This record gives sequence, structure tokens and C-alpha cells, in this order.
Amino acid sequence: MILVTGATGGVGRYLLDELLDASQKVRALTRDPAVARLPSGIEVARTSDLPMDGITSVFLNPVLFWRSDPERFLARAKEHGVRRIVLLSSSATLGGETGNPIGAHHLKLERQIEASGLEWTFVRPGAFASNSRQWADQIRTEGVVRSAYGEAHTAPIHEGDIAAVAARALVTDDYVGAKPVLSGPESLTTAEQARILGEAIGQPVRFEELTPEAAREAMTSGYATEEIADSLLRMFADSVGRPAEISREVERITGRPGRTFAQWASEHAADFQ
Repeated sequence: MILVTGATGGVGRYLLDELLDASQKVRALTRDPAVARLPSGIEVARTSDLPMDGITSVFLNPVLFWRSDPERFLARAKEHGVRRIVLLSSSATLGGETGNPIGAHHLKLERQIEASGLEWTFVRPGAFASNSRQWADQIRTEGVVRSAYGEAHTAPIHEGDIAAVAARALVTDDYVGAKPVLSGPESLTTAEQARILGEAIGQPVRFEELTPEAAREAMTSGYATEEIADSLLRMFADSVGRPAEISREVERITGRPGRTFAQWASEHAADFQ
């Protein structure tokens, strides 16, 4: 049986469908099973209980350990006969531990899993397409996206493509010891993403440039620590006018092209209306 942590999250929910399609037995962890609304055929358990009986492989969402250490989890996994961990890591690990708290956090997790003696695969996506949900209120109420560095490039990846890669790492032996770096199929500026979201909802969305200082204030008053905000702003500044590197790993591993940001926006248009 496969254990999926973060089962109601952006990647986890797609992963459940991938595993069901592959005829796998799945136990999904969620904070509140009563309201999770997960597919039939899935065994649902509470995250805080962390049941591991009968589990052979784990999809590990690192949010589980943002403020705690995974060593107890890994020891318990080994005691229960778990064989493999597939970690939702980050391409930020490629920059090492200096100056990037997101990369440092994931890199520490990777090293602890490597030291555990379990089989592992580290799935390393870059920017998620769903990061654009941070603009949802602005778009709904004002038809605008406000951000610093409108010409900064990323290659946002559809969460379903991350899940498809993770599923193959869980159900086959082909990717044991692999660290695939994933991206979407195209490099887009922040301003271009705003335009595409407008096309998806059928009304114009304009881009409004913020100063780095104003953007930092907005980030730290909402979803980011000062350290993470500073790291993200440095990354955006460095990527102005520089198209993002495109990985072909999604297509190589799944056998189909990665989904575009326009596809993601069309599927999630209701989030912005």
C-alpha cells in the first residue's frame, strides 16, 4: 500500500487519481478526514495519527516537517517495513544551502532521507502554476496583478504533471535514486501569466509593477517570512529578461508533453472569477 501525505494538496490530490488509475492501494493522510472528499477506493486517515501498518512506499510532502524533524518519521517508517520514499522536493536545492531558505529546507530533508537507508526519489519541481492563486483576490475585485519584476521569467508547472512523475517513481523501480528536475514546457514572464489568466476568465487582467519594497511588504504581511520574501525577490530580479531553463523530464518520464500554464488557467478559471 502507498501512503500519500498532503493528500488534499495541489499535488497530492492529482496523485491519488494517478495511483487509482494504476490500480494501487492507497492510504491518504489529511488533517480532517470528515471533510476531505477524496475519491472512493481510497483509505483515508488523519495526519496526526500517521498510520503506517501495511505501507511499502510513501509520498512525502515536506510541509509535514517545516517546523519539525523527520528523523522520527523515517525511523518509524523503517520499523513498519516501508521500502521507499518519494519526496516532493524543489529545484531550489540546486542552489545549495546558501541564501535560499526554501532550497536549504528541502536539501536537508533530502540528505536525511538518503542517510535513512530507504530507497528514495527526489522530485524537484520549480515554480508551481498554482502560485498564481496569490493574485486571485486582486483579479476578482480589480482585474489586476500587482507584483515586482513583471519581466521576470519562470516556467510554471502544472501540479498534475508533478503528480504523474511522482506516481511513476512510486509504482516502478525505474527512478530509485533519481532527482528529476521538473518545469513547465514554456518560459513566461509574470506579466504574461497575468494576460493568460485574463484570457482564461474572459476579461482583461492588467499587470501593475510594484517596487521591490512594496512587494516585500505585501509578501511578509501575507504568506512569507522576511527571509523567504528576500530570497524570492532576489530570484525574480535575477530572472528579469532571462528565459527560464526548460526541463523535458515530464515528457521523458510520463511519455506525454507537460501541460501549459494556459491549460492550468483554463482548468482553474473559477478560482479567479
